[in-house]
Amino acid sequence: MASFSTPRSTRPRRLAALPAVVLLGTLSGTLALSACSDPGASAASGGQPATTAARNGVVYNTSPDQQRIRAEKDAAIAAKVPALITKDGKLTVATTAGSIPLSFHASDDKTPIGVELDIAQLVADKLGLELDVQVTSWENWPLKTQSGDFEAVFSNVGINAARVKLFDFSSYRAAYMGFEAKKGSSYDIKGSDDISGLKVSVGSGTNQEKILLAWNKELEAKGKAPAVLQYYSADADTILALSSGRTDLNLAPYPSVTYRENTRDDLKVVGKVNAGWPSETLVAATTLKGNGLAPAITDALNSAIKDGSYTKVLQRWGLSEEALPESRTVTEANFGSPAPGKTQAGKTQ
Repeated sequence: MASFSTPRSTRPRRLAALPAVVLLGTLSGTLALSACSDPGASAASGGQPATTAARNGVVYNTSPDQQRIRAEKDAAIAAKVPALITKDGKLTVATTAGSIPLSFHASDDKTPIGVELDIAQLVADKLGLELDVQVTSWENWPLKTQSGDFEAVFSNVGINAARVKLFDFSSYRAAYMGFEAKKGSSYDIKGSDDISGLKVSVGSGTNQEKILLAWNKELEAKGKAPAVLQYYSADADTILALSSGRTDLNLAPYPSVTYRENTRDDLKVVGKVNAGWPSETLVAATTLKGNGLAPAITDALNSAIKDGSYTKVLQRWGLSEEALPESRTVTEANFGSPAPGKTQAGKTQ
Protein backbone atom coordinates (compact mmCIF):
# COMPACT_ATOMS: atom_id res chain seq x y z
CA MET A 1 0.00 0.00 0.00
CA ALA A 2 1.46 3.34 -1.04
CA SER A 3 1.58 6.13 1.50
CA PHE A 4 1.28 9.81 0.70
CA SER A 5 2.97 12.49 2.74
CA THR A 6 4.89 15.70 2.60
CA PRO A 7 8.69 15.56 2.30
CA ARG A 8 10.37 14.56 5.55
CA SER A 9 12.98 17.05 6.67
CA THR A 10 14.32 14.48 9.10
CA ARG A 11 15.43 12.08 6.36
CA PRO A 12 19.26 11.73 6.45
CA ARG A 13 20.90 13.95 3.90
CA ARG A 14 23.03 12.06 1.41
CA LEU A 15 24.59 14.97 -0.41
CA ALA A 16 24.60 18.65 0.30
CA ALA A 17 22.43 20.55 -2.13
CA LEU A 18 24.39 22.38 -4.81
CA PRO A 19 23.99 26.14 -5.00
CA ALA A 20 21.03 27.15 -7.15
CA VAL A 21 23.33 28.86 -9.62
CA VAL A 22 25.10 25.56 -10.30
CA LEU A 23 21.88 23.61 -10.61
CA LEU A 24 19.97 26.03 -12.80
CA GLY A 25 22.67 28.11 -14.44
CA THR A 26 21.80 30.48 -17.27
CA LEU A 27 18.54 30.42 -19.19
CA SER A 28 19.95 27.84 -21.61
CA GLY A 29 21.14 25.76 -18.68
CA THR A 30 17.72 25.97 -17.10
CA LEU A 31 16.16 24.62 -20.26
CA ALA A 32 18.66 21.78 -20.36
CA LEU A 33 18.37 20.73 -16.74
CA SER A 34 14.94 21.61 -15.46
CA ALA A 35 13.18 20.95 -18.74
CA CYS A 36 11.09 17.85 -18.20
CA SER A 37 8.90 16.13 -20.69
CA ASP A 38 5.90 17.02 -18.55
CA PRO A 39 5.90 20.63 -17.33
CA GLY A 40 3.88 19.65 -14.29
CA ALA A 41 1.22 22.27 -14.84
CA SER A 42 -1.84 22.05 -12.63
CA ALA A 43 -4.08 19.42 -14.17
CA ALA A 44 -5.91 17.76 -11.33
CA SER A 45 -8.88 15.70 -12.32
CA GLY A 46 -11.15 18.40 -10.88
CA GLY A 47 -14.03 16.17 -9.94
CA GLN A 48 -13.93 13.91 -12.99
CA PRO A 49 -16.02 10.72 -12.91
CA ALA A 50 -14.29 7.69 -11.38
CA THR A 51 -13.96 5.99 -14.77
CA THR A 52 -13.65 7.31 -18.32
CA ALA A 53 -14.17 5.06 -21.34
CA ALA A 54 -11.93 6.10 -24.21
CA ARG A 55 -12.04 5.50 -27.97
CA ASN A 56 -8.81 3.49 -27.76
CA GLY A 57 -10.64 0.85 -25.72
CA VAL A 58 -9.10 1.84 -22.39
CA VAL A 59 -11.31 2.49 -19.40
CA TYR A 60 -9.37 4.98 -17.31
CA ASN A 61 -9.83 4.56 -13.57
CA THR A 62 -9.45 7.99 -11.99
CA SER A 63 -10.73 7.04 -8.55
CA PRO A 64 -8.47 6.93 -5.47
CA ASP A 65 -9.06 3.16 -5.30
CA GLN A 66 -6.59 2.20 -8.01
CA GLN A 67 -6.26 -1.55 -7.43
CA ARG A 68 -2.79 -1.28 -8.90
CA ILE A 69 -1.04 -4.14 -10.63
CA ARG A 70 1.43 -5.50 -8.12
CA ALA A 71 4.64 -7.52 -8.32
CA GLU A 72 6.42 -9.98 -6.06
CA LYS A 73 9.59 -9.10 -4.18
CA ASP A 74 12.81 -10.24 -5.84
CA ALA A 75 15.15 -11.00 -2.95
CA ALA A 76 18.30 -10.93 -5.08
CA ILE A 77 17.48 -7.48 -6.45
CA ALA A 78 16.31 -6.17 -3.08
CA ALA A 79 19.69 -7.11 -1.60
CA LYS A 80 21.36 -4.64 -3.98
CA VAL A 81 19.56 -1.59 -2.55
CA PRO A 82 21.90 0.58 -0.42
CA ALA A 83 21.30 0.16 3.32
CA LEU A 84 20.75 3.89 3.82
CA ILE A 85 17.70 3.66 1.57
CA THR A 86 16.25 0.43 2.98
CA LYS A 87 16.67 1.61 6.58
CA ASP A 88 13.10 2.97 6.86
CA GLY A 89 11.56 0.25 4.69
CA LYS A 90 10.28 2.78 2.15
CA LEU A 91 11.07 3.92 -1.36
CA THR A 92 10.41 7.66 -1.28
CA VAL A 93 9.26 8.68 -4.75
CA ALA A 94 8.62 12.21 -6.00
CA THR A 95 6.05 13.01 -8.66
CA THR A 96 4.39 16.19 -9.88
CA ALA A 97 0.77 15.03 -10.26
CA GLY A 98 0.51 17.35 -13.26
CA SER A 99 -0.82 15.55 -16.35
CA ILE A 100 -3.28 12.76 -17.12
CA PRO A 101 -2.48 9.88 -17.58
CA LEU A 102 1.11 10.30 -16.40
CA SER A 103 0.78 11.57 -12.85
CA PHE A 104 -2.31 13.41 -11.62
CA HIS A 105 -4.78 13.67 -8.79
CA ALA A 106 -7.64 11.18 -8.55
CA SER A 107 -11.31 12.14 -8.45
CA ASP A 108 -10.92 12.98 -4.76
CA ASP A 109 -8.54 15.79 -5.82
CA LYS A 110 -5.85 14.63 -3.41
CA THR A 111 -4.62 11.08 -4.19
CA PRO A 112 -1.77 10.99 -6.75
CA ILE A 113 -2.29 8.33 -9.41
CA GLY A 114 -1.19 7.56 -12.97
CA VAL A 115 1.13 5.37 -15.01
CA GLU A 116 4.24 6.88 -13.40
CA LEU A 117 3.11 5.78 -9.95
CA ASP A 118 2.01 2.36 -11.17
CA ILE A 119 5.52 1.76 -12.48
CA ALA A 120 7.02 3.11 -9.25
CA GLN A 121 4.80 0.64 -7.37
CA LEU A 122 6.21 -2.27 -9.38
CA VAL A 123 9.74 -1.14 -8.55
CA ALA A 124 8.97 -0.76 -4.84
CA ASP A 125 7.37 -4.22 -4.82
CA LYS A 126 10.39 -5.80 -6.49
CA LEU A 127 12.69 -4.11 -3.97
CA GLY A 128 10.55 -5.21 -1.03
CA LEU A 129 9.86 -1.61 0.01
CA GLU A 130 6.72 0.39 0.76
CA LEU A 131 5.98 3.04 -1.84
CA ASP A 132 6.00 6.49 -0.24
CA VAL A 133 4.66 9.01 -2.80
CA GLN A 134 5.37 12.70 -2.33
CA VAL A 135 3.98 15.35 -4.65
CA THR A 136 6.31 18.19 -5.57
CA SER A 137 6.83 20.79 -8.30
CA TRP A 138 9.19 20.57 -11.27
CA GLU A 139 11.24 23.36 -9.75
CA ASN A 140 11.79 21.44 -6.50
CA TRP A 141 12.57 17.85 -7.44
CA PRO A 142 16.22 18.39 -8.47
CA LEU A 143 17.32 20.06 -5.22
CA LYS A 144 15.21 17.81 -3.03
CA THR A 145 16.58 14.70 -4.71
CA GLN A 146 20.08 15.99 -4.09
CA SER A 147 19.30 16.81 -0.46
CA GLY A 148 17.93 13.32 0.20
CA ASP A 149 14.26 14.19 0.63
CA PHE A 150 13.46 12.09 -2.45
CA GLU A 151 15.12 8.78 -3.31
CA ALA A 152 13.70 8.52 -6.83
CA VAL A 153 11.67 10.65 -9.20
CA PHE A 154 9.00 9.03 -11.38
CA SER A 155 7.48 11.93 -13.28
CA ASN A 156 8.12 11.68 -17.04
CA VAL A 157 11.68 12.92 -16.66
CA GLY A 158 13.74 12.62 -19.83
CA ILE A 159 17.48 11.92 -19.82
CA ASN A 160 19.72 14.69 -21.11
CA ALA A 161 23.35 15.81 -20.99
CA ALA A 162 22.83 18.34 -18.19
CA ARG A 163 20.98 15.96 -15.88
CA VAL A 164 23.51 13.13 -16.06
CA LYS A 165 26.02 15.41 -14.37
CA LEU A 166 23.85 15.33 -11.22
CA PHE A 167 21.66 12.22 -11.46
CA ASP A 168 21.61 8.57 -12.51
CA PHE A 169 18.77 7.08 -14.55
CA SER A 170 16.86 3.85 -15.11
CA SER A 171 14.92 4.04 -18.38
CA TYR A 172 11.34 2.77 -18.53
CA ARG A 173 9.38 4.49 -21.34
CA ALA A 174 9.85 6.07 -24.73
CA ALA A 175 9.83 9.87 -24.63
CA TYR A 176 7.75 11.70 -27.20
CA MET A 177 5.98 15.03 -27.51
CA GLY A 178 2.73 15.43 -29.40
CA PHE A 179 1.23 18.36 -31.26
CA GLU A 180 -2.52 18.67 -30.80
CA ALA A 181 -5.07 20.85 -32.57
CA LYS A 182 -8.80 21.25 -33.04
CA LYS A 183 -10.51 18.28 -34.62
CA GLY A 184 -11.39 20.03 -37.87
CA SER A 185 -7.88 21.33 -38.56
CA SER A 186 -5.64 20.06 -41.37
CA TYR A 187 -2.24 20.46 -39.68
CA ASP A 188 0.38 17.75 -40.19
CA ILE A 189 3.42 18.72 -38.13
CA LYS A 190 6.67 17.04 -39.11
CA GLY A 191 9.21 19.84 -38.70
CA SER A 192 9.83 23.54 -38.27
CA ASP A 193 8.35 24.56 -41.62
CA ASP A 194 4.95 23.28 -40.51
CA ILE A 195 4.66 25.69 -37.56
CA SER A 196 5.71 28.86 -39.37
CA GLY A 197 3.50 31.77 -38.32
CA LEU A 198 1.26 29.63 -36.10
CA LYS A 199 0.38 30.27 -32.46
CA VAL A 200 1.73 27.37 -30.41
CA SER A 201 1.16 26.95 -26.68
CA VAL A 202 3.93 25.34 -24.66
CA GLY A 203 5.07 24.99 -21.05
CA SER A 204 7.80 27.37 -19.94
CA GLY A 205 11.17 25.76 -19.16
CA THR A 206 10.30 22.41 -20.73
CA ASN A 207 11.86 20.16 -23.34
CA GLN A 208 9.03 21.03 -25.70
CA GLU A 209 9.80 24.73 -25.37
CA LYS A 210 13.44 23.97 -26.12
CA ILE A 211 12.39 22.19 -29.31
CA LEU A 212 10.14 25.04 -30.44
CA LEU A 213 12.82 27.66 -29.79
CA ALA A 214 15.24 25.64 -31.93
CA TRP A 215 12.64 25.29 -34.68
CA ASN A 216 12.04 29.04 -34.62
CA LYS A 217 15.76 29.61 -35.14
CA GLU A 218 15.59 27.33 -38.18
CA LEU A 219 12.65 29.31 -39.54
CA GLU A 220 14.36 32.65 -39.00
CA ALA A 221 17.48 31.35 -40.75
CA LYS A 222 15.29 30.51 -43.75
CA GLY A 223 13.64 33.93 -43.70
CA LYS A 224 10.30 32.44 -42.63
CA ALA A 225 7.99 33.68 -39.92
CA PRO A 226 8.64 31.96 -36.58
CA ALA A 227 5.86 30.44 -34.53
CA VAL A 228 4.35 32.64 -31.83
CA LEU A 229 4.82 30.81 -28.53
CA GLN A 230 2.06 31.19 -25.97
CA TYR A 231 2.30 30.33 -22.29
CA TYR A 232 -0.45 29.41 -19.84
CA SER A 233 -0.24 28.70 -16.14
CA ALA A 234 -2.30 25.51 -16.19
CA ASP A 235 -3.25 22.69 -18.57
CA ALA A 236 -6.90 23.66 -18.27
CA ASP A 237 -6.14 27.18 -19.53
CA THR A 238 -4.04 25.79 -22.37
CA ILE A 239 -6.76 23.43 -23.57
CA LEU A 240 -9.42 26.14 -23.31
CA ALA A 241 -7.28 28.41 -25.50
CA LEU A 242 -6.78 25.60 -28.01
CA SER A 243 -10.43 24.54 -28.17
CA SER A 244 -11.60 28.15 -28.48
CA GLY A 245 -9.18 28.94 -31.31
CA ARG A 246 -6.99 31.41 -29.41
CA THR A 247 -4.02 29.18 -30.14
CA ASP A 248 -3.46 26.93 -33.16
CA LEU A 249 -1.39 24.14 -31.64
CA ASN A 250 -0.30 22.78 -28.28
CA LEU A 251 2.91 20.81 -27.78
CA ALA A 252 2.79 18.53 -24.74
CA PRO A 253 3.83 15.04 -23.59
CA TYR A 254 2.53 12.50 -26.09
CA PRO A 255 0.64 10.40 -23.50
CA SER A 256 -1.34 13.48 -22.47
CA VAL A 257 -2.30 14.55 -25.99
CA THR A 258 -3.31 11.01 -26.97
CA TYR A 259 -5.40 10.80 -23.79
CA ARG A 260 -7.26 13.94 -24.80
CA GLU A 261 -7.69 12.70 -28.37
CA ASN A 262 -9.28 9.52 -27.05
CA THR A 263 -11.50 11.11 -24.42
CA ARG A 264 -12.62 14.38 -26.06
CA ASP A 265 -14.56 15.12 -29.25
CA ASP A 266 -12.86 18.40 -30.17
CA LEU A 267 -9.10 17.67 -30.23
CA LYS A 268 -6.75 15.42 -32.20
CA VAL A 269 -3.02 14.63 -32.45
CA VAL A 270 -1.42 16.23 -35.52
CA GLY A 271 2.28 15.50 -35.00
CA LYS A 272 4.86 13.66 -32.93
CA VAL A 273 8.50 14.44 -32.10
CA ASN A 274 11.08 12.78 -29.87
CA ALA A 275 11.55 14.64 -26.59
CA GLY A 276 15.30 14.65 -27.18
CA TRP A 277 15.09 16.23 -30.63
CA PRO A 278 17.30 16.38 -32.71
CA SER A 279 18.58 13.29 -30.95
CA GLU A 280 16.60 10.73 -28.95
CA THR A 281 15.95 10.29 -25.27
CA LEU A 282 13.88 8.12 -22.94
CA VAL A 283 11.82 8.62 -19.80
CA ALA A 284 13.63 7.33 -16.72
CA ALA A 285 13.52 6.95 -12.97
CA THR A 286 15.84 9.63 -11.62
CA THR A 287 18.11 9.05 -8.64
CA LEU A 288 21.01 10.83 -6.97
CA LYS A 289 24.25 10.41 -8.88
CA GLY A 290 26.49 7.69 -7.48
CA ASN A 291 24.30 6.58 -4.56
CA GLY A 292 23.96 3.04 -5.92
CA LEU A 293 20.17 2.95 -6.25
CA ALA A 294 19.86 3.19 -10.04
CA PRO A 295 21.24 -0.31 -10.83
CA ALA A 296 18.75 -1.88 -8.41
CA ILE A 297 15.86 0.07 -9.97
CA THR A 298 16.99 -0.97 -13.44
CA ASP A 299 17.05 -4.64 -12.35
CA ALA A 300 13.61 -4.24 -10.79
CA LEU A 301 12.23 -2.75 -14.01
CA ASN A 302 13.73 -5.54 -16.10
CA SER A 303 12.23 -8.10 -13.74
CA ALA A 304 8.82 -6.42 -14.18
CA ILE A 305 9.29 -6.42 -17.95
CA LYS A 306 10.12 -10.12 -17.86
CA ASP A 307 7.15 -11.17 -15.68
CA GLY A 308 4.66 -9.10 -17.71
CA SER A 309 3.53 -6.72 -14.96
CA TYR A 310 5.20 -3.78 -16.74
CA THR A 311 3.28 -4.54 -19.94
CA LYS A 312 -0.01 -4.71 -18.03
CA VAL A 313 0.60 -1.30 -16.47
CA LEU A 314 1.21 0.38 -19.85
CA GLN A 315 -1.84 -1.36 -21.33
CA ARG A 316 -3.91 -0.13 -18.40
CA TRP A 317 -3.13 3.48 -19.30
CA GLY A 318 -3.18 3.09 -23.10
CA LEU A 319 0.58 3.56 -23.48
CA SER A 320 1.66 0.23 -24.97
CA GLU A 321 3.42 1.97 -27.87
CA GLU A 322 5.85 3.56 -25.38
CA ALA A 323 6.99 0.20 -23.95
CA LEU A 324 10.71 -0.59 -23.88
CA PRO A 325 12.15 -4.10 -24.38
CA GLU A 326 14.53 -3.50 -21.50
CA SER A 327 15.60 -0.91 -18.93
CA ARG A 328 19.10 0.50 -18.96
CA THR A 329 21.07 2.35 -16.31
CA VAL A 330 22.34 5.64 -17.72
CA THR A 331 25.05 7.63 -15.95
CA GLU A 332 27.44 10.38 -16.95
CA ALA A 333 30.00 7.68 -17.73
CA ASN A 334 27.91 5.92 -20.39
CA PHE A 335 25.68 8.76 -21.58
CA GLY A 336 25.94 8.99 -25.37
CA SER A 337 26.96 5.37 -25.86
CA PRO A 338 24.65 3.36 -28.14
CA ALA A 339 21.85 1.50 -26.42
CA PRO A 340 21.70 -2.26 -27.08
CA GLY A 341 20.77 -2.82 -30.71
CA LYS A 342 21.70 0.74 -31.77
CA THR A 343 24.89 1.89 -33.43
CA GLN A 344 24.14 5.46 -34.39
CA ALA A 345 25.93 7.99 -32.22
CA GLY A 346 23.71 10.24 -30.19
CA LYS A 347 20.83 7.78 -29.95
CA THR A 348 20.90 7.49 -26.21
CA GLN A 349 18.65 6.38 -23.45
